[in-house]
Amino acid sequence: MTSLVISDDEKVSAYIDKHQQWSKQLSALRKQLLSTELVETVKWGAPSYTLDKKIVVSLVGFKTHCALWFTQGVFLTDESKVLINAQEGTTKGLRQWRFEIDDKVNTKLVKTYIVEAIANQKAGKQIKSEKKQLAIPPELQGVLNKNAKISKSFEKLSPGKQREYADHIASAKQEKTRLSRLEKALPMIQQGIGLNDSYKNR
Repeated sequence: MTSLVISDDEKVSAYIDKHQQWSKQLSALRKQLLSTELVETVKWGAPSYTLDKKIVVSLVGFKTHCALWFTQGVFLTDESKVLINAQEGTTKGLRQWRFEIDDKVNTKLVKTYIVEAIANQKAGKQIKSEKKQLAIPPELQGVLNKNAKISKSFEKLSPGKQREYADHIASAKQEKTRLSRLEKALPMIQQGIGLNDSYKNR
């Protein structure tokens, strides 16, 4: 029995159908994107348009609006002042162009922004994501300071696994829970096991 393969075109069409309230805007935006050299695909569950396999623009539908997401939108000139940073102080490069229920899509203007975004991508303009500094909770840091063997084992873990343990312990609101999580984590740290290595099948 052969499995049914759904094309990206069908996935995007299904996405637009799913967001009926924005179907006119999303369809108009999609038409402009498809008129360029960008390749249509689906990334992170949303229609995305790539150049050399790198996302340049995405289409997203929300409850109160739909949006055109420019991955490196910070470099766009934005003469019409339509772009916003949804998370000031957090988002570095991403910019949104939002459309609400009664908004009409100015296709000519949209195309101008898309063309500029493509040119910026070709020119290599991008903000690389900064690595988050590892914040070790006091409970874990105390053990690392006192126990050289555990400290050495922790240092041998990959940065990702170190962060998993630190975030898992720190995310508990009560001290009792943090200490309980720490107690369970220590043997795993000594064995060089990542937190998700143990929990992924549970």
